[in-house]
Amino acid sequence: MKLFIDADGCPVVEIAVTTAQRFGLKTVIISDTSHEYQSDYAEIIKVDKGADSVDFKLVNLIEAGDIAITQDYGLAAMVLAKKGIPIRQDGLVYSDKNIDALLAQRHTAGKIRRAGGRLKESRKRTKEEDEAFYKSLCEIIMKNK
Repeated sequence: MKLFIDADGCPVVEIAVTTAQRFGLKTVIISDTSHEYQSDYAEIIKVDKGADSVDFKLVNLIEAGDIAITQDYGLAAMVLAKKGIPIRQDGLVYSDKNIDALLAQRHTAGKIRRAGGRLKESRKRTKEEDEAFYKSLCEIIMKNK
């Protein structure tokens, strides 16, 4: 089992790396060239800046049983197809039971934006979301290791 982090805009990189280190999991941080990450523990892979370049690199590396941290529903669906375990930064574990509804939401939101509509703006991340993420990640690791 390895841990992959879609690090572009990811607020839980440090929590994820620290947790993975505690459990002895190989960890890979993948980001494009517009983000800078340093880690004494995790391997860092940089890809060219471009639409979905991080997603394609991650999905090409992930194997069955590996964990992927992402907020991208499309990437989560690809990870599920490869029998990986995708988790969102707030602790939601993507599954075959929830991915279709999430992809439908993403499609609808895209239609609204393309038509000139606006959606709710992002709110500030909470400590509770960090705690929920940490708890979910630990549960996944303990259940599957």
